[in-house]
Amino acid sequence: MNLLQRGTLRKTAQLHRALIRPAVVLLTGLLGLAAACSGHAATCSIELEADDAMRFTPTHIDVPTSCANFTVKLTYSGRLPKLAMGHNWVLVKTADLDGVAKTAMAAGAQQNYVDRSDTRVLAATSLIGTGESTSTTFAVNTLKAGIPYAFFCSFAGHSPIMQGTLSLVP
Repeated sequence: MNLLQRGTLRKTAQLHRALIRPAVVLLTGLLGLAAACSGHAATCSIELEADDAMRFTPTHIDVPTSCANFTVKLTYSGRLPKLAMGHNWVLVKTADLDGVAKTAMAAGAQQNYVDRSDTRVLAATSLIGTGESTSTTFAVNTLKAGIPYAFFCSFAGHSPIMQGTLSLVP
């Protein structure tokens, strides 16, 4: 190796130490910061599962006030057909649950067991059966801090058992 080649290698190594290494360290730090920040970002959706045992998983939902809209996706993991064990998801103020459940029954299967003219219904999905999923999105500003909310399945006979809670959180 001649002197010119050695000098070029030496300058390349110096350049690497002076510029490239710090750039890699800076980039690594920025990526770590981005990952940490995304961990604190509000999650504006949730996936729920309904099954043949008439239960929701999970049974509680936290809705961040920082979200403009919130989406609930419901998937039915059971094996029974929709006519025998259909499920939906209906959001109401806890105090309105029994009344809305009664109007939902009167609405019947053709209306997915939801009376859409009932103003106490804050959000609702369609009725689903085995292997199906559905979703609904609602404006978070329709919820008020300090008010307890409940969700339930309004299929015939399910509402007394198949329930959960929802909270508005900062």
